[in-house]
Amino acid sequence: MKIIKRNGTEEIFEKNKIYFAVEKANAAVEEDARISSHQIDKITDRVAKKCTKLKRAVSVEEIQDMVEREIMALGAFTLAKTYITYRYTRELVRRANTTDDKIMALIECNNEEIKQENSNKNPTVNSVQRDYMAGEVSKDITKRLLLPRDIVEAHEEGIIHFHDADYFAQHMHNCDLVNLGDMLEGGTVISGTMIEKPHSFSTACNIATQIIAQVASNQYGGQSISLTHLAPFVNISRQKIRKAVAEELASLGINDEEAITKIAEKRLREEVNRGVQCIQYQVVTLLTTNGQAPFITVFMYLGEAKDETEREDLALIIEEVLRQRYQGVKNESGVWITPAFPKLIYVLEEDNVREGSRYYYLTKLAAKCTARRMVPDYISEKIMLENKIDKNGNGQCYTCMGCRSFLTPYVDEDGKPKYYGRFNQGVVTVNLVDIGLSAGGDLEKFWRVFDERMKLCHRALRARHERLVGTLSDAAPILWQHGALTRLPKGEKIDKYLYGGYSTLSLGYAGLWECVYALSGKKLTEPEGEALGLEIMKKLNEYTAKWKSVENIDYSLYGTPLESTTYKFAKCLQKRFGVIEGVTDKSYITNSYHIHVTEPIDAFKKLEIESKFQKLSPGGAISYIEVPDMQNNIDAVLGVMEYIYDHIMYAELNTKSDFCQVCGFDGEILTVEDEDGKLVWECPSCKNRDQSKMNVARRTCGYIGTQYWNQGRTQEIKERVLHL
Repeated sequence: MKIIKRNGTEEIFEKNKIYFAVEKANAAVEEDARISSHQIDKITDRVAKKCTKLKRAVSVEEIQDMVEREIMALGAFTLAKTYITYRYTRELVRRANTTDDKIMALIECNNEEIKQENSNKNPTVNSVQRDYMAGEVSKDITKRLLLPRDIVEAHEEGIIHFHDADYFAQHMHNCDLVNLGDMLEGGTVISGTMIEKPHSFSTACNIATQIIAQVASNQYGGQSISLTHLAPFVNISRQKIRKAVAEELASLGINDEEAITKIAEKRLREEVNRGVQCIQYQVVTLLTTNGQAPFITVFMYLGEAKDETEREDLALIIEEVLRQRYQGVKNESGVWITPAFPKLIYVLEEDNVREGSRYYYLTKLAAKCTARRMVPDYISEKIMLENKIDKNGNGQCYTCMGCRSFLTPYVDEDGKPKYYGRFNQGVVTVNLVDIGLSAGGDLEKFWRVFDERMKLCHRALRARHERLVGTLSDAAPILWQHGALTRLPKGEKIDKYLYGGYSTLSLGYAGLWECVYALSGKKLTEPEGEALGLEIMKKLNEYTAKWKSVENIDYSLYGTPLESTTYKFAKCLQKRFGVIEGVTDKSYITNSYHIHVTEPIDAFKKLEIESKFQKLSPGGAISYIEVPDMQNNIDAVLGVMEYIYDHIMYAELNTKSDFCQVCGFDGEILTVEDEDGKLVWECPSCKNRDQSKMNVARRTCGYIGTQYWNQGRTQEIKERVLHL
């Protein structure tokens, strides 16, 4: 078994250290207040047993809390007081320089918490370490100077989560929908260089990747672009190629329109292939200023096309994107594997969802790609038009920002819907499980605690908003001056875009499943549990609506994609409430409204139930089903896609896509317990456990992760049941 020290480093658990610590405190009290060596042994054994039962790496603080409780249970209050005083004194000494200690552990690659924080960042790489070092300093400034003490304490105790504190010191926002169309059509400026409207599709793709990298370096969340914004450049290339072909043939004395068209379209497809390949490879090889590939989502929606020509050209791009993603990218050994980015979203609509429809061939290709590479994910145009109604009474279909953060419907001063060029200001998440357990089964008390936590979240969200107020457009020219979001003059404040619904603030929530079970003993899959869960969701929406009406700031409810925080919340809950069956007995809590990963339920029933909760999460949410290898059962994938179209707005299929570089195994790499009880990844063929010699891809929070996960998330992945 392992323990995690205060600076994040991981060490082997040594039981005798508990004995020596208690013995030292025992020697410091009067003789008549001391306990026997037998009792110290007993305390040591009981604490060790509790640690083993948790089945995860335990922090030093948790162990010390357990020791305190065991001493108190013996009635040795003087000894307990001495032990607590010693802890407090040592804590004061440590606080003087905790940031330096964490940074040094990070540089030496010993910080286990940082290693497992983000499944798409490799903390051994200099550029990532540099970002993490800056993040540690930012978090330190945020906690000491920028946030109220009670918000910091609530964050540290796992009552709320103040997201991305490592970027809060800067005037940065979360995620956005890049107005790629405006930047390509109207030109832009990148690193002080004017970029004019491109004259070909391949050039447009190249510029798009540079824009993606620049945007990623100037905000900290996900971004999305639409392939529709690239579609007009297909026809520009077509006309350019046709002219060149016509001149070539004319020089040979040939004037044949059919031949010109045939040759031109062949060359056009080759250019589309090159352009898409440019996006695919540049996105996965680019490094942004935070030391990772851009968190980018590519939107594929035929309904966005302005006319028939553009629609056909968009279909051509979508087809090429799906074909190249199905193939994958080569790893360092030259083997085709599943890349993490870009994330793909494919819109299901009447023209493509059913056999015989005009673009069904694209949907079949999407199904094959999902079965092999886990993307694309799917938005139902039908359900989204029902869920996203603007003030004109019109339903709207549009992409999320990154993996799941959705803007609220908005129309501009001309009465036209607007989504590209908008953004999210930031997220604060409430731990619903903590509220449920704090209430002790008393529903009346639950709502009182709930109200207190909402006030806390509101103040934390206001802090995010106030941090952006007064930001000058010069802070991020690519965003505020050169078209990614808008085109403000130099020196102008961005304030007007923080109000009136143009941007959003997200109230996140986590652990609805465990919260409902703690309160009622019922699951979300049971009628009473579902009713209580929906009531909680409606109440969350009431708070965001109330704040919005008073402040003219668009607060929106967001189904948080917890990654490392699912582990943090679980540890904090165990510390505060102990291990409670069905609630805190895992090293993770459930994301947003999801049905628990261990719950046996079929795919269609899961999507049916979750669709009710997804509708009440307007700021963002995504549902998923866990499936086995579906590459030989594409008809089943297509059946699920048709069900998604008719029943739920946004969903995905989780498949497995792994490769062992030692023996060449191509299948599902498993999680097993090592001799210390830690979960590790192991090739089922050759038993290789060296993570540097295997490629593992799992969807963990909307995005695909490829850099491994903390023990909590790894346990969650291990325990997932199949839904199909």
